[in-house]
Amino acid sequence: MSDKIYNVLFLCSANSARSIIAEVILNQIGKGRFRAFSAGSHPRGEVHPMTLQVLQGQGYDTSALRSKSWDEFARPDAPQMDFVFTVCDQTAGELCPVWPGQPLTAHWGFADPVKVEGSEQRQLDAFSQIQNQIANRLRLFLSLPLAKLDRLAIKHEIDRIGQTSAEA
Repeated sequence: MSDKIYNVLFLCSANSARSIIAEVILNQIGKGRFRAFSAGSHPRGEVHPMTLQVLQGQGYDTSALRSKSWDEFARPDAPQMDFVFTVCDQTAGELCPVWPGQPLTAHWGFADPVKVEGSEQRQLDAFSQIQNQIANRLRLFLSLPLAKLDRLAIKHEIDRIGQTSAEA
């Protein structure tokens, strides 16, 4: 069971910032154990430039990133997800597609850095802050002994992580 690679889908409305950040970070820090994807209910069609700037500034590879619809992951030929996390409040309230394989789901809400107004530096700071918050929650997720927990215990833990302070 410990050799299992878990598929994780992060959802947001536009799939241009928070869900993309989560995908990139989990693919890096969870390499070998997790394969992360992201999508949006109403994809923007492009990754927000500040998302790319912040991720590249941290040394992440952003070359393959694209904004995509969650419909791609609801098709029968899509990768079967083990976990689906909503990372924005708007998407959490939407009626999601039925995901093949009955993945565990949780809501991990983060503020939308795209909505921050003001100077370019203020906006970049908001993207950096969200990136740090997402990384903190993902580290908590990675620390879970998934192979040793039953489905109900895992569900409890991923819900708990979503309710922890994102700054922790």
